[in-house]
Amino acid sequence: MRSLVLSSLLLTFAFGAPVGGVAVLVKNSPITLYEITQEMKLSGTDATKSADTLIRKKLEQLEAQEKKISVSASEIKEEMERMAKQNNLSVEQLIDAMQTARGINESELKARIEESIRGQKLYSSIAFSKMAQPTPAEEAEYYQLHLDEFSHPDSYTVTTYIASSAEVLQAKIDDPMRNIPDITTKDENIPTKNINPQLSQILNKIEVGKFGPILPNGKNSFMSFYMKDKQNLITENLDSVRPQITNTIMGEKRNQVLNDYFTRLRLSAEIKVLRLP
Repeated sequence: MRSLVLSSLLLTFAFGAPVGGVAVLVKNSPITLYEITQEMKLSGTDATKSADTLIRKKLEQLEAQEKKISVSASEIKEEMERMAKQNNLSVEQLIDAMQTARGINESELKARIEESIRGQKLYSSIAFSKMAQPTPAEEAEYYQLHLDEFSHPDSYTVTTYIASSAEVLQAKIDDPMRNIPDITTKDENIPTKNINPQLSQILNKIEVGKFGPILPNGKNSFMSFYMKDKQNLITENLDSVRPQITNTIMGEKRNQVLNDYFTRLRLSAEIKVLRLP
């Protein structure tokens, strides 16, 4: 009887809770409809995939709590300083670069760094054996399969389109011949050495004759690059990018271990999907 009353109260809370109500319960810890809707907007995935993402994050949070794993503000600060140094930037420049190139503000960047550090600590707590470093052959194979990641031009010739809203800019991208007064353009040649690595990666992925993604420009406006030409393609040699390749391969191995662990954990965890947006 007590169990039945408790279940009734739980369902009453779930369907009458604030912030859009409870959508999923993971070990009795709620994920709200609002959280799923926000994840859908950020990731561009449907409700089911967004809920799956949040369920995985919730399992990680609960597992970290059970294992008494925490991430301090000083650890987040140290990681931001490391990232900035790695890209030859100050912390302030790193924050500006992430905002411009990926639309990630300072609080979102810190949240992602915290999640990454927590994941590394979780991995350390569940790994039963130390991962072997990639062999020179593995590194060489990765290099050959991802040569485009290690190639970049000396400079990019672009037309930069700027608008006050992403919607207006998208309308121009969808119909380039359409005259839209709210859009300004600027033709420019951008040397690779003068821009941060994040923006360089974005420009490198834009095909000649195509528009790139819509990005916030840090000035309450949005921009998109139309790629006109790329000059003097340069491919970095294997030895110069070997540390980057090693980190990437080790990261992939660590993620696989974590994925396997949380897949098994999800099968045994009490998860109730009450409703989705």
